[in-house]
Amino acid sequence: MTVTEDEPEPLTDSTISTKPKYECLEDLPGVGPATSKKLQEMGFHTIESLATATARELEPAGISEKKALDVIRLARGSITLSFTRADELLKQRQTISRLTTGSAILDNLLGGGLETQTITEFYGEYGSGKSQLCHQLCVDVQLPVEQGGLNGAALYIDTENTFRTERLVSMAEHLNLNPEQVARNVIVADAYTSDHQVFLLENSDKIIKQNNIRLIVVDSLTSHFRSEYIGRETLAVRQQKLNKHMHKLIRLARAFNAVAVVTNQVMAKPDVFFGDAVHPIGGHVVAHTSHTRVYLRESARGPVRIARLVSSPYLPDGEGIFKITINGIEEVEEGESKGRR
Repeated sequence: MTVTEDEPEPLTDSTISTKPKYECLEDLPGVGPATSKKLQEMGFHTIESLATATARELEPAGISEKKALDVIRLARGSITLSFTRADELLKQRQTISRLTTGSAILDNLLGGGLETQTITEFYGEYGSGKSQLCHQLCVDVQLPVEQGGLNGAALYIDTENTFRTERLVSMAEHLNLNPEQVARNVIVADAYTSDHQVFLLENSDKIIKQNNIRLIVVDSLTSHFRSEYIGRETLAVRQQKLNKHMHKLIRLARAFNAVAVVTNQVMAKPDVFFGDAVHPIGGHVVAHTSHTRVYLRESARGPVRIARLVSSPYLPDGEGIFKITINGIEEVEEGESKGRR
């Protein structure tokens, strides 16, 4: 059967054209030195960050909507963000990288580890192990692929002054890694306000590209937002700002094939009489944007922690246990799991 002019052309490999590759902003047609400088001042330092931008976000650079759409289209074509058949997506899914947590049980709960190009949210009460787990991931990401790592570095945005280099050292020594080299491959940025937190992430694309960042951590995501936006009258503004912040994070994770991790605080709901009254901050905005959500809580046995997979696009809910020691995240030995709550 021949294809007539009125019939749509079948989507084949040849239909998906290969666009030219651009290395820097000024390589893009229509982007001169002056426009490139303005874009970089706005936080767009790489082709990857520009490819995931919206036309409205480029308005402050003095670019018309039509030109902005053309520039974004060229940037997207350069990094092969285009229409893709589902069978091709299936092949891509098979090659998605995963990062180990340091615990086989926790990795199994997460389908083999933390996925690149997605946001994994760990939430729980104070002392549940959120920051400890983030420190462990900063070390694990530097491991070879065959050991569960990604052969890359980590970017750690610290909003609560919880980052400690000493923990990296103890975890690195346990894995027989050079502590100084491990510390060199973790870039830390202290965020002092919610605006500063947003600014750091929006201007991180150049740092990510230059340092082979494969893990982006925001610890914690909601701390500043929770303290600065108080009262119902500020809720809408807070949620809009938080929504934009998380979408920027997922854009970076996808553009650079990195693992994105956020920690989240919790609040108690006194009107809940049955079940767990602890709920994460951020409401539906955080819930919809986080691809995988894990609830961490303490057990009755000291270092043992319980992780419950609350939400995932394709994994079933479940629980797993691990423990936090001077060495980092470790497996729970037989007998230590007794007394869970």
